[in-house]
Amino acid sequence: MTDVHIHIHEKIHLGAKLPTIENFALTLNAGEFVCLVGQSGCGKTTLLNSIAGLDSHFSGEIRVGNQTKNPKIGFVFQQPCLLPWRTVRENIDVVFTNQNAEQILYVDNLLDFMQLTAYSNAYPKQLSEGMRRRVSIIRAFAVNPNLLLMDEPFVSLDAPMAREVRFLLQQLWQQRPHTVLFVTHDLREAIALADKLVFLTSRPMRVLQEVTVSIPRKNRHDIHAIENFREFLIQNYPELQPLL
Repeated sequence: MTDVHIHIHEKIHLGAKLPTIENFALTLNAGEFVCLVGQSGCGKTTLLNSIAGLDSHFSGEIRVGNQTKNPKIGFVFQQPCLLPWRTVRENIDVVFTNQNAEQILYVDNLLDFMQLTAYSNAYPKQLSEGMRRRVSIIRAFAVNPNLLLMDEPFVSLDAPMAREVRFLLQQLWQQRPHTVLFVTHDLREAIALADKLVFLTSRPMRVLQEVTVSIPRKNRHDIHAIENFREFLIQNYPELQPLL
């Protein structure tokens, strides 16, 4: 597990007059699950793309451990992004150049944990949307990344399915801890998942407030505990009102 330091001085999209991100600074401790909470369009996906190296047109530095170039990153996108002509197993194995026996066993274990072993030879069109999301999570974990980025991975799921996949993700992360940066605009989802909440301003995006979630992990499925913490935020952080 690895500490992550993010400092973006400025990110301006081509043709824009104002920066999307400006003076953004955030540190993730090794093994910490951090949720970014901000309004739609504030620049959260742009930030993740910059961290992942998918967009290098910004001034600043991203340091994952001691690496500033080509760190090992897993990315779960808003859509599962599975190749329709490949099976579940083949969609996971695309992240490996030369897969060794240890990696094969690790993927086997991930498939079993996420209840997808019986579907390893199925194609994406044969899966439910929730199952496709689970495949994308396995693929991100499979490379044992130093940093795991997740961009609203449950955004299009109905509430029961989102809870089911979120529960599996929490169990998987607790058994196989990684440093995680998770984007959401759903505060209740963020409270259920995060060690730390990072609230964001919009245009330009900066860190507005960082708040540690004090709910014990064993109580993260308790709706009342989540609502009580949300009420705590409302009462103690009036500046966050638009995001609550």
